[in-house]
Amino acid sequence: MDDLDTRLSRIGGHPFRAKFRLRGRDRAIVDLKGLATVRKHAHELIEKRLAPAEPRNDGRQTPYRGHPVFVAQHATATCCRACLESWHDIQAGHALDGAEKDYVVEAICRWVVGQYGSHRPPP
Repeated sequence: MDDLDTRLSRIGGHPFRAKFRLRGRDRAIVDLKGLATVRKHAHELIEKRLAPAEPRNDGRQTPYRGHPVFVAQHATATCCRACLESWHDIQAGHALDGAEKDYVVEAICRWVVGQYGSHRPPP
């Protein structure tokens, strides 16, 4: 288990974060489009909504449903800059660099894969 898996396990034990599950339409998006497409969407959404030094509506920019990435962001505490700082030690106030964006996307995708248990999500 690497550091990210350990961190995601700790975050998943938090009562608020533990209630998130991939269900309904959000799960259907992964089933229909595949994980590669969801990863691409995650990169696009993170770039637009989370990566700027001062994201628009920070703390309220991530919906609770409507796309599997949004659900995963809340489940992994990658939903706003305050959560990134508190849970992932990524300081607020600066634009995320490439490695930080990749880290966030990886956290999101690992959570999505974890929602499928012993079954694998579509590629």
